[in-house]
Parts: sequence; C-alpha cells; structure tokens
Amino acid sequence: MRTHSAKNEEARKCIGYVEENRARMRCAEFRAAGLCTSTGVVEAGCQVVIGTRCKRAGMHWSVEGADAIIALRCCKLSGRFEDFWERCSASREAFG
Repeated sequence: MRTHSAKNEEARKCIGYVEENRARMRCAEFRAAGLCTSTGVVEAGCQVVIGTRCKRAGMHWSVEGADAIIALRCCKLSGRFEDFWERCSASREAFG
C-alpha cells in the first residue's frame, strides 16, 4: 500500500484506516479464542432478515417503511419481539 500511497488517495485512506483501527484488528487472537472473524455469518444473517422480506418480487419500500419492517424482523428473529412491543407501547403512552 505504501508504494501506491504517494499517487493514490484510496491507498492513503486505507493506510490511515488500518493505522487508526489496528488495536481492533486482532484476528489471530480472536480465532485463538474460538471467535468467528469472517463476515459470512453477518452477510447470511442480513440476507435472511432483509432479503427474504424486503426484496421479494414487486415490493417497493420507503426508507421509513423498510426501517420499520427490518426492526420488527430483527426483534422477532432474535426472540426479543415482546421487549420491542413493550417499548413501543410505553413510548406511545408517554407521547399521548
């Protein structure tokens, strides 16, 4: 990267990002502790939560509508739907 950084802004940004976040980039340590360091699990989760509900044929969503349905699906699939519903009810009561 450093070879290209003199002429390439993206290379400079990448170097800056790595230097700024080096303390969090401890993949070997995380793997040794048995933790997953790949993004595949997160990407698959996004496909299940978002793709199967929001990307069906013929569907069109506003940003607000998509945000709302994604929040509901996340709560439902994570087993926290009741907590979400209680927070919504309390919020409505607080604002009349």
